[in-house]
Amino acid sequence: MSACEHIVTAQDPAARTPGGCEECLAVGSGWVHLRRCLSCGHIGCCDSSPNKHATAHFKESGHPVIVSFEPGENWRWCYLDEVVG
Repeated sequence: MSACEHIVTAQDPAARTPGGCEECLAVGSGWVHLRRCLSCGHIGCCDSSPNKHATAHFKESGHPVIVSFEPGENWRWCYLDEVVG
């Protein structure tokens, strides 16, 4: 796996909504997998989910790095450099 500067310097904020995707919970929608923003702790659903809230959060906020919020997974993704770390 390659790492970029954004992944190496990413923070580790607590999840804002440990129970699921913030936006999906608000509208009663489901999701496939969850991602946590490493800038603010936003929990969003993955691109395999109908609403793709994690990517929408990146596009809206510019926060570049997410981490899987799935049990047993420990990878990070940088939207800007398109690398896993």
